Amino acid sequence: MKLMFISDIHGSLFWLEQALAKVEEEQPHTLVILGDFLYHGPRNPLPDGYNPQGVATKLNTYGKSLVAVRGNCDAEVDQMLLEFPMMGDYVLILHEGRKIYATHGHGFSIEHLPALAEGDVFIQGHTHLPVADIKEGIYVLNPGSISLPKENNPNSYGILENGEFTVKDFTGNVVKHLKL
Repeated sequence: MKLMFISDIHGSLFWLEQALAKVEEEQPHTLVILGDFLYHGPRNPLPDGYNPQGVATKLNTYGKSLVAVRGNCDAEVDQMLLEFPMMGDYVLILHEGRKIYATHGHGFSIEHLPALAEGDVFIQGHTHLPVADIKEGIYVLNPGSISLPKENNPNSYGILENGEFTVKDFTGNVVKHLKL
């Protein structure tokens, strides 16, 4: 089962459309969105193609094939526009015999992990930085940001399939890779 992870859309219809084109190309079983859907946040610049209502409309067409968690820029008013649940702080996913704890990263984070067993997976967004590493026996991952990457990283997304996590940019280059 192939999972695709995106994070930190921040209202960018342009970058969401790029990500959804990759959904069509990659054909994941499930799209997992790690928060920060509609609002750009006061610390961030307006992303390319800022259109929160357009983002909501586009995401609603994928609602039955995605899993989502709330980011620090998401609010109850955002849930009113979105036709799928996204207000949970985390979601647990069982994937290929592993437990995946997926969250935005503003509560539990790579620096402050929840109680997980060795070999489990922790994935977050929030920092806008791609990560594929191991910490205390836990696989720690971040797909980066599709709309507002930081520290000269490219706009990116993550794929988890066959025991491998890969962060890719939108031209197909591998940014990070980790065999679980």
